Amino acid sequence: MRLTTFTPRTATAIIIANMVGVGVFTALGYQLADIDSLFAVMMLWVIGGLAALCGALSYAELGASLPRSGGEYTFLGEAYHPAAGFISGWVSATIGFAAPTAVVAIAFAKYTGAILPGGLDGAEQKTVACALVISLAFLHARSRRVSGTTQTAFTAIKIILITAFILAALILTSAPQSLNLAPRVTDPGVMLSVPYGVALIYVSYAYTGWNAATYISGELDRPQRDLPRILFIGTALVTVLYVLLNLAFLYAAPVEELRGKVEIGYIVADRIFGETGGRLVGGMLALLLISTVSAMTLAGPRALQAVGQDYKAMSWLGRGTAEGVPWAAIIFQSGIAVLFILTQTFDKILVFAGAMLAFNSLLAIIGLFILRWRQPDLPRPYKTWGYPIVPLIYLTITAVTLVFVVMDRPTAALGGLGLVAVGFIFWALSERLNNRGLPRHD
Repeated sequence: MRLTTFTPRTATAIIIANMVGVGVFTALGYQLADIDSLFAVMMLWVIGGLAALCGALSYAELGASLPRSGGEYTFLGEAYHPAAGFISGWVSATIGFAAPTAVVAIAFAKYTGAILPGGLDGAEQKTVACALVISLAFLHARSRRVSGTTQTAFTAIKIILITAFILAALILTSAPQSLNLAPRVTDPGVMLSVPYGVALIYVSYAYTGWNAATYISGELDRPQRDLPRILFIGTALVTVLYVLLNLAFLYAAPVEELRGKVEIGYIVADRIFGETGGRLVGGMLALLLISTVSAMTLAGPRALQAVGQDYKAMSWLGRGTAEGVPWAAIIFQSGIAVLFILTQTFDKILVFAGAMLAFNSLLAIIGLFILRWRQPDLPRPYKTWGYPIVPLIYLTITAVTLVFVVMDRPTAALGGLGLVAVGFIFWALSERLNNRGLPRHD
């Protein structure tokens, strides 16, 4: 009997749902707090979209050449060394998906509290966030068909609602007098400053997820053919939505009301529809975040499952249902997300997770050059369009962003290095105990 696979439509939905989440509905407030040029702010989203598209085109070659589920775990293990793949899987387990899942769940709770009479206190918000993560974990641990159908439906609703929100903002409101999107003479200096680089991390985090389909490539029917198209279409669509959505935010509400705020979507909805309508739309935006938690719960555990299949010491992570759904990895990742919700704050998780995910992708795309050099005969059903310029654009934007983060948030950078070091220790112990389940790839 042929096992159920994910369709290209579902894979595209996973990309869109992973990308369109808490970042685009919260990042603008943080950006406006440190950047006074609206042109420079909008360029953040254009630059982020350019980087994401270049990354997607590069990952398309990696995913088509190495069509095994696992994402960076597979790519880094093949391009560098099994240790690099293991550490990547470790990062995915602890930060890559669990931390963003926690951030989105916290935002969901904040939006939920904003629309309820009397709101929710801190403890109640944590309870709501944890309940969302746990509920979706059990849903996705059931079967691939349930996961795929649920995710496609959630994502379709998300796109329709966001498009309607953008149209309502542009049609039902008039631009505030403070709206000035024209470039200024001082903008080049602003766009080379440390605050701008840190703001790019928020944007990078908002675009995170463009590579999500590579985590399930082994569960696609024809990954070599379909994966490049899936990655490009999903990323391009989200880029357009992001630029238009931030334009709608700035068009519908004065900058002073948005600066430094988290609940950007709710504030703008209140301006468009009034208090009652704002609460209704705020609730709809909260529902959109369920789709993102769902997508991360679906994609992330595939990397953990691959680790469990390759390392006997972690074999329990490879446990799955009869059709291969990684229920153990899903429960593990969701458990870590709940721990983040209970112990960390929103902005700390966001910056730390954004930097670690960007670093992981940076190494993967450097690996594209390494594989071209070391394995020229590797079958490549798709080759990166515009190589080597396209991957170099991604590497440049991401590297500059990470340098700014290290300069502005050295504690987060040291925390990331500590996380990598712990992952290496786990790998070394596993090797010393001769617990590898598969032969080496190097």
